[in-house]
Amino acid sequence: MLILGIETATAVSGCALGGPDGVIARLSVARGRHHAELLIPQIRTICDMAAIDLSDVRVVAVDVGPGLFTGLRVGLATAKGLAHALGVPMVGVPSLDLLAFPFRHSARKVVVVIDARRGEVYHAAYRAVPGGLQRVDDHSVSSPEALAADLMAGGEEVLLAGDGARRYRDHFSDMAHVELVDDGEGHPSAASLVALAHAAAVREEFHRPDEVQ
Repeated sequence: MLILGIETATAVSGCALGGPDGVIARLSVARGRHHAELLIPQIRTICDMAAIDLSDVRVVAVDVGPGLFTGLRVGLATAKGLAHALGVPMVGVPSLDLLAFPFRHSARKVVVVIDARRGEVYHAAYRAVPGGLQRVDDHSVSSPEALAADLMAGGEEVLLAGDGARRYRDHFSDMAHVELVDDGEGHPSAASLVALAHAAAVREEFHRPDEVQ
């Protein structure tokens, strides 16, 4: 089952192709708000890289946010258009789940933070469970000060990731029990999207293009 993943929730847009054997091609570009110009060429490029025709895709997966409104609008419109044209189902995955996925083997609580602009951040917390991660609270939006206060009050060991954590790192850097991850893990990944979408596809958790919001 070949899956096309489209990720546009942050300033880094990405796409990937993969399936049961993992990701076979992926590409990400950091060009700010140029998602509309870059996304279709990116998809063509990964199809060429993998020597795959777009008609071979059986599922279209897309990041459904939270994140940049313009980026998400471009990603959703493109994903829905492709799914409709190909006659295939879709899988939608939240951006915070994607951002947390690479840390699924961490023994610590994982908190992921995306810059929401206007002095706010989107965030959620996760814990490792057999087979992956489990979200332990709702997706939330708050000020970085409020999030820092919550982490300080909790007092447990935390792995903090995301571009929001980087932007407001001064609020978290003095906490001995909080570790900020490297900048390379600051954005949701199209590779993670393909992996999580494949798990959902195995469970037949599909949606029609008009159902994905």
